[in-house]
Amino acid sequence: PGVRQVSGDPSPPPAGRRCERVMAASKPVEAAGGGGGGGGLSRWQLALVLGAPILLGAGALYLGWPTAEAYGGTRGSGASTDPSGLAGAQPAASPLDRAQAAKNKGNKYFKAGKYEQAIQCYTEAISLCPPEKNLDLSTFYQNRAAAYEQLQKWTEVADDCTKAVELNPKYIKALFRRAKAHEKLDNKKECLEDVTAVCILEGFQNQQSMLLADKVLKLLGKEKAKEKYKNREPLMPSPQFIKSYFSSFTDDIISQPLLKGEKSDEDKDKEGEAAEVKENSGYLRAKQYMEEENYDKIISESTKEIEAQGKYMAEALLLRATFYLLIGNANAAKPDLDQVIGMEGANVKLRANALIKRGSMYMQQQQPALSTQDFNMAADIDPQNADVYHHRGQLKILLDQVEEAVEDFDECIRLRPDSALAQAQKCFALYRQAYTGNNPLPVQVAMKGFEEVIKKFPKCAEGYALYAQALTDQQQFGKADEMYDKCIDLEPDNATTYVHKGLLQLQWKQDLDKGLELISKAIEIDNKCDFAYETMGTIEVQRGNLDKAIEMFNKAINLAKSEMEMAHLYSLCDAAYAQTEVAKKYGLKPPTL
Repeated sequence: PGVRQVSGDPSPPPAGRRCERVMAASKPVEAAGGGGGGGGLSRWQLALVLGAPILLGAGALYLGWPTAEAYGGTRGSGASTDPSGLAGAQPAASPLDRAQAAKNKGNKYFKAGKYEQAIQCYTEAISLCPPEKNLDLSTFYQNRAAAYEQLQKWTEVADDCTKAVELNPKYIKALFRRAKAHEKLDNKKECLEDVTAVCILEGFQNQQSMLLADKVLKLLGKEKAKEKYKNREPLMPSPQFIKSYFSSFTDDIISQPLLKGEKSDEDKDKEGEAAEVKENSGYLRAKQYMEEENYDKIISESTKEIEAQGKYMAEALLLRATFYLLIGNANAAKPDLDQVIGMEGANVKLRANALIKRGSMYMQQQQPALSTQDFNMAADIDPQNADVYHHRGQLKILLDQVEEAVEDFDECIRLRPDSALAQAQKCFALYRQAYTGNNPLPVQVAMKGFEEVIKKFPKCAEGYALYAQALTDQQQFGKADEMYDKCIDLEPDNATTYVHKGLLQLQWKQDLDKGLELISKAIEIDNKCDFAYETMGTIEVQRGNLDKAIEMFNKAINLAKSEMEMAHLYSLCDAAYAQTEVAKKYGLKPPTL
């Protein structure tokens, strides 16, 4: 941004420290340049640029560099000891000198906590300052805004900062102070635009501005998601997603194929035609539609069974609740799950499965206490159910309770030794525990564990995928790439694997074209893969293609499966949109890939 702006603001500058660029949880892109105002030139460099010597007093002042009076002192070697800063003033002092003197007096009052008097002095400085002295005038407005801030007069703060920014469009302190005022006034959009400009000017190196950006993005995301999610049209996920979801259960009665006695004998031998169910049962028809992957009819057929109070009512309630969850309608799913859980005469595996699904729903809603309670109840009523321990282990990983997660995976494996998923996820839990402990020996043991799992279960795609993530962490990119290829061989229609492999190309070879090609392939396989759209949007932000990024984020928003996920996606989208507005207003763009 050119010359570093240092104002005469009497308040201390924000405490800055080097930190990652984490706008809206995007993957970091290291910004060029230093922190603060963007890496200004030293005085001797400025002298060379201007081709003339620079005075340490007035010359520095005009260029916005720190001078004695910027910190409440006086200019030059003939500084007065009078606390007002006005002793020794000559009758022929220039308007700018008089304005500076008034500002210095205001700084004294500010430091003494006399903010009303400080405001009067800064107002005097504004009225005395020649209008062509933009940088000086912007400093006076910004100082007055600082005094208004102490009095919590947020409208006045915003107004004065606006005047300061009009005079000096890249004035970091004024932009940041206005951002804080907009936050207090609940002007989230305006706050986000200002703090985005600050982050870009500072090279994404200042903790305070980054935290404010993160805070306002989350608030905006939650607000928008709450409204959108309430009025969204339910959307059935792709068949690939649904099959993957049900494959994570082994003791789920409703996902089992139709039993022999439930099919019509004359239809069992008709090749290429779906078997018709023997009974006039909405639930059995729903199960038949599941086998045909005709998922859109399952809720309506289950409802017929429930309304008729048929013999499969408990199963129908659980099946309908499951598909309500899959289309993102947790409010409709909960009463059905509650009813199944309360049916003491129902099959205990149905009740345990309902508890697992309600517990997972609570976790998605960020209610870990209720989630834990449901999983514990499921373990109490059906202690031999391997699914309970498998899914509770996943919950414990999310809660960073890794030792307890490993115990649950061990119990799942004891009950079902052929559970490749549980064994792979146990390895991943052990790896995370070792990795965060920064101890190389347990890390090596965990990596060896992955090798044993994929050797024992060579057809478990999840084992290769989790191993690939651990290998990527260890920067063993070539081997990670091989593991993703194994996944694709086993599950060629799993879009998520293509996204991970695409991200690996970016991290490993900085190969944008290959990475985007793989993510595009994921969308081709599954055009409802929100993770693919989100990832592509994040990459486009970092390439500087903000309009394309916004388009991708909006597609992901429409596919989001929970309000929490939607809020995160809105945060990403709002961050990209704010950058487009900042580019228009100030000509500022963040570093790009």
